Amino acid sequence: MNKSKSVRWGVIGLGWFGEVHADNLAEMPDIELTALCTRRPERLAEIADRLDVEKRYTDYQQLLADPDVDAVSVTTHFYDHRQITIDALRAGKYVLLEKPMAPTVADCDQIVKAAEETGGLFMVGHICRFDPRVALAKEAIEQGRIGKIISMHARRNLSKAIGSLVLDDISALMGDGIHDADLMLWFSQANVQTVYAQEVHPGQHKHPDGGWSIARLDNGAVAVVESVWHLPESTPYAIDARLEVIGTEGALYINCGEAGLEIHDAAGVKMPDTMYWPRPFGRYAGVLQEELRYFANCVRSGETPTRITPGESRAAVAWMAAATESAQSGSVITF
Repeated sequence: MNKSKSVRWGVIGLGWFGEVHADNLAEMPDIELTALCTRRPERLAEIADRLDVEKRYTDYQQLLADPDVDAVSVTTHFYDHRQITIDALRAGKYVLLEKPMAPTVADCDQIVKAAEETGGLFMVGHICRFDPRVALAKEAIEQGRIGKIISMHARRNLSKAIGSLVLDDISALMGDGIHDADLMLWFSQANVQTVYAQEVHPGQHKHPDGGWSIARLDNGAVAVVESVWHLPESTPYAIDARLEVIGTEGALYINCGEAGLEIHDAAGVKMPDTMYWPRPFGRYAGVLQEELRYFANCVRSGETPTRITPGESRAAVAWMAAATESAQSGSVITF
């Protein structure tokens, strides 16, 4: 693709995060938000009218057949990821798939195979890898500043008001714990050997509200992932996310919960998002745009994305799927 041309982008799936994708893409230079797709006509009209998008589809196959679309964001429910992504790759589209890649390792394997067979550009949107705090931590680890990693612990906890919106679709571990599973494997460049997990289910939704998973990695390190979507509704955090990495020669600590701004008003104290997709003065900024910009540059240049590979995305799903199996069976899962 000509590097000077705008990337013509379509979004498949217009739930909450699909709308965030569309909103960000519509404001970015050198990207043309060309088409939108959802099965809900009223929702499609609402978003397309607001963003002035002419091409509107309720059938994603019709969007994939549109020659005016170069790349697509797949932001549907993750149970629909496999087939839509495979169809998009076979249609010759560049595909940015929201995490998790798919609900099972077998589904992931089919997606990875399709990406290999088509030679298409493909990336799973593990947004945390584009967070400058995380990127600087990765750089410090690669420089050997903390020595060999021996222990990692992460927490990524949310208000139960948010959990109530999504726990019928996905568990806390698979939905959010997968972020930290991916980062730990990226930091350590190790593989999971064994997984043990426990989940808690105090709510009335389909999936557990929270869980803890402990993994032994093949470099000897222990990695613990905590994700609980049951903080009180009054919690000030948009998300209470922290990650500790201890090595033989040092340690590092990433705090993504306290984002540098507290707003105290009549409703109490809130810490709004200042990093991922904030919208100061009516325009989006932040880490999501960095991820979208990175993928757009790969599309223009024809270069394969290297910030995260399909195999790495698959490994994070494998860990969280094993955690679910362990929590249900009470057994240690061996890879």
